[in-house]
Amino acid sequence: MVEAMTDNRNRTAADVRHLFSKYGGNLGETGCVSWMFKQKGVFVVEQEEIDEEELMLMTLDAGAEDVEVTEGEYEITCQPEDFEQVQEALDKNNIKTVVSRITMVPETTASLPGDESVKMMKLLEALEDLDDVQEVYTNFDMPDENEED
Repeated sequence: MVEAMTDNRNRTAADVRHLFSKYGGNLGETGCVSWMFKQKGVFVVEQEEIDEEELMLMTLDAGAEDVEVTEGEYEITCQPEDFEQVQEALDKNNIKTVVSRITMVPETTASLPGDESVKMMKLLEALEDLDDVQEVYTNFDMPDENEED
């Protein structure tokens, strides 16, 4: 899903359509993939900041939905209306966040095989390089073997 802000809708649509075509994709109608994403508050905290159980209790009490452990980090998600309360709980306890924002999170993710994942990464980079593009959201789950490409 691509969010753009432009003074010339036709130019931006043509630029985005060209990139999708160049990398083997198709530009859909406005809103055709929005059902695949939900708006969520997302916080990322480095693991050395706090103990997992303590973080979980604090953020769940403040309205967080989930705390996931990833490589060296905790990812906290909440509903957009609970974002400020979770942020205040983290601030009150002097917990520094690496990421703190409301964003679109995919309901499910999809993996692509080798060459297709490389094409997808190039498409994402090209879209993010367009001046009018504000955000690019994807449900693409890059396989581990391609992460260093």
